[in-house]
Amino acid sequence: MAQELFDKPLKIDNRPLWLIVLDRSARYQVILGFLAVCFILFRLTPPAGLTAAGYHTLVLFGATVFLWISGLLPIAVTALLSMVMLPLLGIMDAKKTYSFFGNEAVFFILGAFILAAAMTGTGLSARLARAMMAKFGKTPTRLALTIFLLSAFLSFVMSEHAVAAMMFPVVAEIATALKLEKGNSNFGRLIFMSIAWGCIIGGIATFLGGARAPLAAGLLKENTGLTFGFMEWTFAACMIVLPLLVIGFLILLRFFPPDLESVDEGLKFLNGKRLEVGRLSYDELITAVVVIATIGCWIGFGEKSGLAAIAILGTAVLFTFRVVAWQKIEEYVNWGIILMYGGTIALASALEKTGAALWVVQKGLGALSHSPLTVIVIISLVAIVVTECISHAAVVAILMPIGMGLAKNMGMDPKVMTLCIALPAGLAYCLPMGTPATAIAYASGFLSSRNIILSGLVIMAISWLLFMGSVVFVWPLLGLKI
Repeated sequence: MAQELFDKPLKIDNRPLWLIVLDRSARYQVILGFLAVCFILFRLTPPAGLTAAGYHTLVLFGATVFLWISGLLPIAVTALLSMVMLPLLGIMDAKKTYSFFGNEAVFFILGAFILAAAMTGTGLSARLARAMMAKFGKTPTRLALTIFLLSAFLSFVMSEHAVAAMMFPVVAEIATALKLEKGNSNFGRLIFMSIAWGCIIGGIATFLGGARAPLAAGLLKENTGLTFGFMEWTFAACMIVLPLLVIGFLILLRFFPPDLESVDEGLKFLNGKRLEVGRLSYDELITAVVVIATIGCWIGFGEKSGLAAIAILGTAVLFTFRVVAWQKIEEYVNWGIILMYGGTIALASALEKTGAALWVVQKGLGALSHSPLTVIVIISLVAIVVTECISHAAVVAILMPIGMGLAKNMGMDPKVMTLCIALPAGLAYCLPMGTPATAIAYASGFLSSRNIILSGLVIMAISWLLFMGSVVFVWPLLGLKI
């Protein structure tokens, strides 16, 4: 060991000491500069038409957005920090501020996370994946299509991030069994991109595909008192999702045509794995029954009983039958997203109640108030582009207060505005930082950045056009008029 250390050449930094110190402390310099700018802005006189509380809320919102985009602090910590600052700056009463952690959206997403954790932890989701691929993936194209559709349909009932993480090792097993060569195998590129695109497209279909939909619905309810039913959201989203499931796979075949004649070795491997795990276990059976019953209750009784109440009851049943243990749940649940919800909803509420959001709308987009369609074009484009760079939930948190102000200013249905932000915010195809699904596909080693970006730009443009077509031609038939 000592010899190995001596064999390695020493690297000596010959730069001046002051330059080394500056380089090593760059992050802290940015933080100090950020704090100085915030202090100066807080001391300035509010512009005409904006109250002091509204101005301070706007500055706090800008600071939060900067921290989300820069990544200086974790997203959850930033949201909590913005929440703490609301009472400290006198913007909102402390009791009212902290009560936002009791928002229904927080408990709904917690219940959804636990249900997804049970499916993953018991092995039910992996069993389903192997069984479906072994049954329907008889040819290279059919196997890729099965992976694509399975990723999409699982993302209807689980977080798309969890589906991508669960599908990756299963597909990696197939790639190994087929002896696919990283960097050269077109079929390898196809099956891993099928995971990514399937998760992304399926993830916007229901409330369960990711954090952005419950967050957007929670912000809508907090600002207007209006709510989305489970099926109401799904019908609006599926007008985009269903065509994308066809078009998306055709685009994948165009960019990554299979270069493999047979997948028999992969199917043998999958069947071997199925024999290893044996028959459906007690825990898997209970989980399947609870998940199906919970979704059925959301569809049938969601409007009356509330989605959160049904979700928590479903998780209580899992614990009653000892299908899951709390220690395991702590590992699977994304607690950062839960913490982010309370802070985000509190900040958005402050923007609305102090008049800051409405002031921004009147100053920035007031000239477009006569053209709701133009506003939808702009805000949906912003959502779909920005979501390539930062968290989907952060995009919703940034745009929803502005969107609610726009809807109020123009007399637009706030539910339409909510969909126009939340749906495009889930369609990030191009960059690995846009969504974990794309990052996982990139991590496979089969794909280059160029592969992902070029195909991603095509499907992103088509997704946005389908979205606008739904807004204009389909949503009015569902009662969602602009």
